[in-house]
Amino acid sequence: MSPSASPSAGVSPPASLAATLGAFVASLDVSALPEEVNDKAHACLLNGYGIGLGCHPTPYAPVAREAVMAVDGGGPATLLADGRKVSLAGAMLANAALFHGRAQEDACGAAHLGAIVIPMLTAMLESGRYDQANVIPALVAGYEAGGLFEETYAVDTTPVGFRASTLYGPIAAAAAAARLMGLSADRCAAALANAASFAGGLLQSFVDGTDEWRYQVGVSGQVGLTAATLAAAGSVSAPGAFEGPKGLVRAYARRDCDTAALAAKLGRDWQTMRVAFKPFPVCAFNQTPVTAALELRQKIGIPETVRVYMNPYECGYAGMDAKGPFNSISGTLMSIPFCIALALVRGTPTMALMTRYDDPEVNALESRIELVADTSVPVLSCRLEATVDGNMVTHEKPMTAADYSYSWDEVSRMVRRIGAEEGVPAAAYDGIERFCAAPGREPVSLVVEAFQSIPAVAHRGAALSVEA
Repeated sequence: MSPSASPSAGVSPPASLAATLGAFVASLDVSALPEEVNDKAHACLLNGYGIGLGCHPTPYAPVAREAVMAVDGGGPATLLADGRKVSLAGAMLANAALFHGRAQEDACGAAHLGAIVIPMLTAMLESGRYDQANVIPALVAGYEAGGLFEETYAVDTTPVGFRASTLYGPIAAAAAAARLMGLSADRCAAALANAASFAGGLLQSFVDGTDEWRYQVGVSGQVGLTAATLAAAGSVSAPGAFEGPKGLVRAYARRDCDTAALAAKLGRDWQTMRVAFKPFPVCAFNQTPVTAALELRQKIGIPETVRVYMNPYECGYAGMDAKGPFNSISGTLMSIPFCIALALVRGTPTMALMTRYDDPEVNALESRIELVADTSVPVLSCRLEATVDGNMVTHEKPMTAADYSYSWDEVSRMVRRIGAEEGVPAAAYDGIERFCAAPGREPVSLVVEAFQSIPAVAHRGAALSVEA
């Protein structure tokens, strides 16, 4: 062996995580997806649009639309439930705010990836520049890329104030956009690296009960699309964007990145199967406590006091331990005491009940509800200890993401029930189901028409036409 030679000469260094994930994203294809993953992706698409239809009365999309119209010069994409045409970026911001309006969108752990990726893909499809056959692989790519990091690092990043949707959502959006574009493996890697550099977002709005979080999802989609578009144009992007000494994991999670362990999960531990759907318009972490409270109500009625035992990760999420007085649904939907008190006093939460801040019976019981962090309680589970007539009643509710992983038929029934509450015609759901069942074949105009068929929206659209 010559003095300059080494035993490792000629051996390629291990691929960066961006490169490995980029190759995985580029290779995703419907024919190669496990049947259950493919079915779940279709259900996720239906849930996204179905919940979005039920969000049409919420006030956040109108704010986003006005902001978009103030700076937007028009384009090929539609402001859903409005009808005006804007740029892809403008539609993504406003439509994501719409889909996020009830806080009932899907959840991959603490990240709401569907509310980011689905509006983005819809706007991209409306441009007519991309192959609709790639919609399901693109959606799966988003859940897999974003979910991979959320599952591993949200336990570190959420408690210090970074929102999972805005930290990992841009990565999901970049993966989905890159796959819809049909980018090569190295360009997918560049898109993901770009997204890692652009990601961020805080949880303080949940503490203050304000609305920034409604718009964060749309901004995350814009960031992801920008990351992928830059990659397609030839951006030179950091290979160590995730695991490098100044990369995303060390910067935000403050620990080393186990690239081999993460890479080993790709195509094996499908994050898409971890996506949970929400039966109630409250925070994802409040779904099980509300379910338990409704069951407890059937058993004992309204108790005198309640102690709620939950996993410390959930208890520590911004706004979860808040007690009133409240003046916004951003506060009530996060508050475990409020949501449990409402379920016990009034029954199943609705948007109308969630925005009644002066209900004396709910507020009185809320003040007698105590939240307790308990490491023995798994995430998405809870235990209630209630006193009634001086006696203690315990009700345990162990649940996992699988309990909220509904089938296509279950999602259809749920979103139609929500739509009936909000005046959405059944025909609108017929249209989105046609598209979601075969997004590679049916036109995306079915989605636009479904949102435009809501009577209040149609009336508003007619008024705009007259003014024009």
